[in-house]
Amino acid sequence: MMNICLRYYVFFLVLSLSFFMLSIQFISQDLVYFVEYEVLLLNSSPIVMTFLFDWMSLLFMSFVLFISSAVIWYSKEYMSGDHNLDRFILLVVMFVLSMMLLIISPNLISILLGWDGLGLVSYCLVIYYQNVKSLNAGMITALTNRIGDVALLMSIAWMLNYGSWNYVFYLEEVKTDFYMKIITSLVILAAMTKSAQIPFSSWLPAAMAAPTPVSSLVHSSTLVTAGVFLLIRFNYSMTEEMLCFLLFISSMTMFMSGLGANFEFDLKKIIALSTLSQLGLMMMILSLGEYKLAFFHLLTHALFKALLFMCAGNVIHSMMNCQDIRFMGGLVQSLPLTCVYMNICNLSLCGIPFLSGFYSKDLIAEVMSMGHLNVFIYMIFYISIGLTVSYSFRLVYYLFVGDLNFTSLIALSEKSYIMLKSMGLLIFLVIIMGSILSWVMFDSCYLIMLPLYMKIMTLVMIFVGMMIGYLMAKFTLISSNLSLNYINVSVYLSGMWNMPILSTLGVNFYPIFLGNFYIKSLDQGWVEYFGSQNLYNFFRHNSKIIQFVSSNNIKLFYMLTVIFLLFMM
Repeated sequence: MMNICLRYYVFFLVLSLSFFMLSIQFISQDLVYFVEYEVLLLNSSPIVMTFLFDWMSLLFMSFVLFISSAVIWYSKEYMSGDHNLDRFILLVVMFVLSMMLLIISPNLISILLGWDGLGLVSYCLVIYYQNVKSLNAGMITALTNRIGDVALLMSIAWMLNYGSWNYVFYLEEVKTDFYMKIITSLVILAAMTKSAQIPFSSWLPAAMAAPTPVSSLVHSSTLVTAGVFLLIRFNYSMTEEMLCFLLFISSMTMFMSGLGANFEFDLKKIIALSTLSQLGLMMMILSLGEYKLAFFHLLTHALFKALLFMCAGNVIHSMMNCQDIRFMGGLVQSLPLTCVYMNICNLSLCGIPFLSGFYSKDLIAEVMSMGHLNVFIYMIFYISIGLTVSYSFRLVYYLFVGDLNFTSLIALSEKSYIMLKSMGLLIFLVIIMGSILSWVMFDSCYLIMLPLYMKIMTLVMIFVGMMIGYLMAKFTLISSNLSLNYINVSVYLSGMWNMPILSTLGVNFYPIFLGNFYIKSLDQGWVEYFGSQNLYNFFRHNSKIIQFVSSNNIKLFYMLTVIFLLFMM
């Protein structure tokens, strides 16, 4: 019988290629298909399941399936020591199915089914290793995403005012309607929780407690982009105030995560913060009204970030599950192919010409430069681009340059051939897919005319970021490390502006404190004193006196008996 990993790998790969071909046909012929399936007819009231197939949903599905196929094949070796590999693969498949349902739904009810499926399976995958850290990470992930689920439920309730939950019919027509404004605001809230925007950012680095294949598929390329995809669908109904709010929040998220990644030492958390930074970039260009560019960057980012996580997984696997980058170094000698893949992904992430990340990122930067924006947004945007390059080159410095800082008794070698082959699947797309998509997605050629200093600003920031990243990371006998010199600043910045503390202890400190006060002072205090315990003591004391009197003095006993009889007569 064919192995479960191989079976799903082949199935997803074939499906992915089919969807990609279909999406090209849909773009060229400008097709949109609505597929309606009547589930139940009750007293001439039909319950209908609707699916929306357009070029966007088909293209996104093909990317999700392609990355899923690579990750499932990768898991065959990465999770080979796990006795429950079949269960793990089936969880990943359930995740992919939930994602498919979310992508092709023009209906809020079926979107909620996919959305909740994502949240539930994500929780199961985060707590997969079943220890205290995984449980805490799973709880913060699940509870943060519940806020978004509740927002979607409320938007479903408000949608009843229009007589149907098929939101695609109402977006532009009733844009100025009060109900539609409420629905869109709730959808923005849901997207902010799923895509981990400020103030809901702390769950994404915590979710790195999951196995690396899960981080590669779920927490880099698909689950976290579900919020962005939902906003791409809802982009027609957003008012100017909502877009301004989203622009500010996303720019702050981008800036915060870029700073945090420069002071982090956990390899997976650095890549998670990098994902957060790119999500901020997608939200930012989306809030400027360019939903196609947001979708373009969503696709290219999914490719190189999934591969970056797979490379990190291979490094962690080789380093006996050590994730601290301070123990690494000189890996280019022992893991050459992994390092080549990782470098290509890092350069693509930085926006180096002419890799896939460049086509989307440079276009976003130039379109943003054309707009009438204030200097704050302009500065934050380009500083964030510089920070991206900075933490990427810091990572390269710590991982590939210098000497290995790990235990002396270790023999590193690239023997994980299945992992390397699955990574090889993605590397070609990381290099060429940006160019292909820029030809496929945009129906006309574009030429952006800008002054020279604005045109080369991205490249300037890339080189400045490289220099800062090198200076920040440098530690030798004759130089002092900058992050250690300003330790308080680095602790604050690497702690994501204290957001994990605020979203855990900040939320539950007062309820727990009040609960403790209530149980000590009221429930086991005054209420107990004036209530049951005091009554018990009173009756016990009086009954003891009566018992003492009645059992010790026979004269008193007889006298009381006589008095009692007299009263009775």
